[in-house]
Amino acid sequence: MVDLSALHESLARVVLIDRELVDVLGELTEIGRRAIPGSEAASVTLIKGDKGDTAAYRGHLAIDAEQLQYDRGHGPCLDAARAGLVFTVPDMRAEQRWPDYATKVTELGVLSSLSVPLPFQEATIGALNLYATRPDAFDEDDVARGEEVAAFLAVAVANAQHSTQTAEEAANMRRAMASRATIEQAKGILMERHKMTADQAFTALTHASQHGNVKLRDVADHLVRTGELRAPR
Repeated sequence: MVDLSALHESLARVVLIDRELVDVLGELTEIGRRAIPGSEAASVTLIKGDKGDTAAYRGHLAIDAEQLQYDRGHGPCLDAARAGLVFTVPDMRAEQRWPDYATKVTELGVLSSLSVPLPFQEATIGALNLYATRPDAFDEDDVARGEEVAAFLAVAVANAQHSTQTAEEAANMRRAMASRATIEQAKGILMERHKMTADQAFTALTHASQHGNVKLRDVADHLVRTGELRAPR
């Protein structure tokens, strides 16, 4: 079992209140990058409405990889943030869930990545993302470390939202909660219908989203309403 004591000490020293959110997220992102040995770049993606935004990063590899995902509307960092799932990509050269993104990000030198959702009550508000230029850079111990950092990141964002939350931000949170619930419901339908695993069901949803060039949430909603796994017209 991975020893998280040193990581906990580093996280406990971070001051979360009376600071700009971007400074807190930057400090936590750097702690995450240092705590995970294979990580060469790290970032925090926050979901606003249905779009992703890089709130903090360490290493240009991260911001370049995320821009590719934002341009396409899908990818491990966005889907981890939206669905509340951990996504490890051991080797981008063999990645089948996001093939177009994987091809392009490989050209930038990224060969593996780890994306861990930021949990907040019943919703997911973003993701911690780690990137490496070698394959198989992340293992289960790294997932455990990433989840610890992600929990602190979620607290920092929640604190900031509590003190400055607007009606629009509250609506965004409600939409994020509804989106995740719909995706989970759609996964359940596919798992029951086709005897799939949760990962296989999510992959089927992402492929339908990419092939139809529509949002993952809309594909899931269409499946839940009609029983059809395809992009809505």
